[in-house]
Amino acid sequence: MIGRLNLAVHKGCDGVDADNVDGYTNSTGFPLTGNDQLAYNRFLSAQAHSRKLAIGLKNDIDQLDYLAVSFDFAVNEQCHEFNECAGYRAFTSLNKPVLNIEYQKRYVDNTNYAFNALCAKARSENLRTLVLPLLLDGSFRMSCD
Repeated sequence: MIGRLNLAVHKGCDGVDADNVDGYTNSTGFPLTGNDQLAYNRFLSAQAHSRKLAIGLKNDIDQLDYLAVSFDFAVNEQCHEFNECAGYRAFTSLNKPVLNIEYQKRYVDNTNYAFNALCAKARSENLRTLVLPLLLDGSFRMSCD
């Protein structure tokens, strides 16, 4: 990962998004613990910051309270769909942005005003929410901003 952080600096990136950093919750073939994951995630954050890169946390919802101070922002997919948005208060209470992406068709169609309700809830939770196509093909982009 150090090589990837160095590559981000070389390419002129302002930040990186650490994805799938919840290996301790998955069957990886390695005996990872929650403490192992915390240490690794904090290591990534420190390494990014030492290179003057911002770093976002994606996944590891169970450890948000422990990691919010180490990361600059969070990225979440479908916290509204899976009722996980409340955990991101660990970030929003520190005035750190949470970028949320939802994919459900009912938001696009605004079935029973689903998009309106989604946006009202996102604003009340201080989340930046987009509805995008699951294929991420650029065919549409709906923002709650």
